[in-house]
Amino acid sequence: MKRTTGPRALALIISAILLLAGCGREQAADESEDPKLLLGFSQLGSESSFRIGNTRDIEEKAEEYGISLMLENANQKQENQIAAIRSFIAYRVDVIAFSPIVEDGWDNVLREAKDAGIPVVLVDRTIRTEDDSLYESLIGADFYEEGVMAAEYLLRKADDLGKDRLNIVEITGTEDSTPMKQRHEGFFDTIGGDSRMNLLESVNGDFLRSRGAECMEYLLETYGDDIDVIYSHNDEMTMGALPKIENAGYRPGEDMVIISIDGGQEAIDILKEGKINCIVECTPMLGSILMETAMKLKAGEAVEKVTHPVERTFSDYDDIGNLEPRGY
Repeated sequence: MKRTTGPRALALIISAILLLAGCGREQAADESEDPKLLLGFSQLGSESSFRIGNTRDIEEKAEEYGISLMLENANQKQENQIAAIRSFIAYRVDVIAFSPIVEDGWDNVLREAKDAGIPVVLVDRTIRTEDDSLYESLIGADFYEEGVMAAEYLLRKADDLGKDRLNIVEITGTEDSTPMKQRHEGFFDTIGGDSRMNLLESVNGDFLRSRGAECMEYLLETYGDDIDVIYSHNDEMTMGALPKIENAGYRPGEDMVIISIDGGQEAIDILKEGKINCIVECTPMLGSILMETAMKLKAGEAVEKVTHPVERTFSDYDDIGNLEPRGY
């Protein structure tokens, strides 16, 4: 027998269809009012607690802000970062962010991003370019000021030690990277007018613990008892150097003044033991600033060209017994 639909049932069906259509329109409107932001981020590597903490903070803050994150780890290779940026362009992300491993060689790929209408944010490190319009903002530490703070500590320490001459060895970060250049310049610009300060040698430790150990071994073999001060551009290299110093029969923090940069938990714990004398903070917690900057760019709002986080110095002059966990 043929089933027919009565007027009441038909009216209910039509009402349901209209209600569903209305919900669909309302949902579409909501999505158009608050579109999801897609951020492509190229991390330069995972060579240190700083870098691992930086990646984790960006991941956590992206989730907190409701931002979709495409993250690529370049494993210390510029060609991998360039390939990642090109993949972000092809995927049509809303904003591209990256931590450049070196300063030079970015103009071509960033021009491709600009031509595609995708704003670029530099995180932690800057680039060298004659066209500053290739990126919208730089979020990261003032590396030059970090070098200045390290030097100011040494000048104070030198006064207390009362020595006429202090021989310094420097373990630098990755050659041609922004922190390597600016930490060196800030430090030596500050102590340059002090006749007590004498640089024995600068060696490249590439921000790696293993390289810090190799560099320290070479420096001890070459200069031995002449070394008064070790200025290391990051905690990883410092912690690689410390066992070499102890194995050679020296007491780090006593026989040699140890100055480091980053402020990760492991290094702070060693500072408390007295084996490191001074650590200049370089915070990796840049995620919130990045997310807020990305949202402003998505909305077409103006952003600061340069944003530096507030950083400080921890040293044997400070009471750091109750210092809160560092988080990296």
